Amino acid sequence: MKLPESKKELYDTYFLKEDLIKLCKEYNLPTNGSKENLLEYIGNFIENKPVTEIKANPIIKNNGFIPSLEKIIDENYSNNEIHRAFFIKAIGEHFKFNVTFMNWMKENKGKKTYKEAIEMYNKILLDKKQGKKIEIGKQFEYNQYTRDFFNDNPELSREDCIKCWNYKKTQKRNHKYNKEDLKIWNKKIM
Repeated sequence: MKLPESKKELYDTYFLKEDLIKLCKEYNLPTNGSKENLLEYIGNFIENKPVTEIKANPIIKNNGFIPSLEKIIDENYSNNEIHRAFFIKAIGEHFKFNVTFMNWMKENKGKKTYKEAIEMYNKILLDKKQGKKIEIGKQFEYNQYTRDFFNDNPELSREDCIKCWNYKKTQKRNHKYNKEDLKIWNKKIM
């Protein structure tokens, strides 16, 4: 696989995570972390900047902190089994960590209480039930593209969406859905 010539080209090109891992292995770069981490490693390498491996937060077994409704969210909070068990007990068996909630928890360490966290979790679930769309993270470009494609073209099939996506991901720059994608894709198959 060819290394992009610039950081801009790297970020303008769509890569699967597996492709980024292959590039990292080829140039002896770290291969751990999210898609964003891998892009950062490769981008720094391209720009001859130091490549620092991003270490995952170790799971905190207990460190003596026991969550309760009245307590402020621990500064060392992580989405670990201790917190999962706490939230299942407080919210119910249907509790699952989701990106919106995990981001809220991260932003509110040392600021909000666990009771407020539970209220936020319930609000997130209610918003979802009422059809409120949350922004999908950049690492899930395909998911965002699919959502936007069907919002604009509910009558089209999944196969149509995949064909448009396959065209779009080959393009440089923005990989977000645009009404023009369908026109360009239709011209391509005629």
